[in-house]
Amino acid sequence: MIVVTGAAGFIGSCLVERLNREGKAHLLLVDEFTPDAKRNNWHTKHFAKTINRSLFLDVFAHHAEDIEFIFHLGARTDTTEFDREILDNLNFDYTTRLFALAAKHAIPLVYASSAATYGLGENGYADQDDLAFALKPLNPYGESKNEVDKWVLQQTEQPESWKGVKFFNVYGPNEYHKGRMASVVFHAFNQIKATGKMKLFRSHKPEFNDGEQLRDFIYVKDVVDVLWYFYQNRQGNGIYNLGTGKARSFNALVKATFSALDLPTDITYIDTPADIRDTYQYFTEAAMDKLRALGYTKPFTPLEAGVDDYVRNYLSESKYY
Repeated sequence: MIVVTGAAGFIGSCLVERLNREGKAHLLLVDEFTPDAKRNNWHTKHFAKTINRSLFLDVFAHHAEDIEFIFHLGARTDTTEFDREILDNLNFDYTTRLFALAAKHAIPLVYASSAATYGLGENGYADQDDLAFALKPLNPYGESKNEVDKWVLQQTEQPESWKGVKFFNVYGPNEYHKGRMASVVFHAFNQIKATGKMKLFRSHKPEFNDGEQLRDFIYVKDVVDVLWYFYQNRQGNGIYNLGTGKARSFNALVKATFSALDLPTDITYIDTPADIRDTYQYFTEAAMDKLRALGYTKPFTPLEAGVDDYVRNYLSESKYY
């Protein structure tokens, strides 16, 4: 049995779909499955059973011999969450307990870290394991993810195969439930459909033009390709970036959204809110050498192609992945 936590969420549900396509249906889906806000993400998938995340760890030991592999993608992912108790419980405590259980029962594990651990990028974006101890995340969410990475790296008892994955700016189908945490593509689509225009933050740094702030945007289909690769190739324990390795501007992303809607580009710029201006990231770009050195050779979807597929085949058609 393959376990997928966060299976009703954005990346988790897309991974379940990919596993199904690879002939994997003996799956245990872990999440909160009520209320039904995310039901369309999972109820049509093929799986063995579901279990609430609050119960999973307690029953783990009774079924460990049945578990072949764990994808731990469940977490509190709201970067504006400041309740540290929630983040400690759902991110740090849950992940470290699961890691210890996977080590005890020799079960391969892939868990979700985050590019939010890199903070302003003052230490760069290399996924060197020891860099985790120098990073300065900008918010409690990023701190909770980095604390997990640091804890994992200090454990003497580890699963024979494990990887922490630092997701950069993921976009794609099945993110409709994420509200303000959904991708810029999702928000651009809805704003353009409603007004014919898109508002972006203007730059408050002279070295960046308005809308030319840069992010490493990665299509969720590429993300699940890499996760499937990790399932197949279990060597190379450690922390891995998962972006494209190519930073692109918000202007380019929004222009691609207008193009996918067959509409002329109309972008206006507004001030970045004062309360986030000092910690606003102007550049993120994943160093991808480590994943390539592991043997992953598939190219990543170019931004324009990924946005076009997402907008035309999912958002415009109200379809799920």
